[in-house]
Amino acid sequence: LPGYGDSPPVEMAVTAQGRKTFLDHIFQELSMQRPVLVSPSMSGRFSLPFLLAHGDRLAGFVPIAPVGTKDYTAEQYRGVQTPTLILYGDRDTGLAPQALQNLQHLPEHRVAVLPGAGHACYLDKPEAFHQALLGFLRQLK
Repeated sequence: LPGYGDSPPVEMAVTAQGRKTFLDHIFQELSMQRPVLVSPSMSGRFSLPFLLAHGDRLAGFVPIAPVGTKDYTAEQYRGVQTPTLILYGDRDTGLAPQALQNLQHLPEHRVAVLPGAGHACYLDKPEAFHQALLGFLRQLK
């Protein structure tokens, strides 16, 4: 993500509108049509504005304890019809419960909890993570 780790900051990524536009540009540059957006942790600042504005352009959404879920209302989430797999580790007692509380308002969601995994559940339990993700992908249209 721009501005995180060793990535240089991108001026447009300062606002939610800019982050949505940034992600839109990435999809356009890669010629992606109806991708499944997998969004762990900090990427929620990019994925959530995009989901709420352009969820119809996604085949699916997989939030993994993303940040920023409290920035939107239950009503905003209810307006999204994108199939969603809310995925998190049961040892993530900080961000995961808050994200679940907010994201459960998405009408087309299901939840997968990875036992024994923390915030980076895909690193802690990669096989279980991939099984959950692949199972979700197989059920998409």
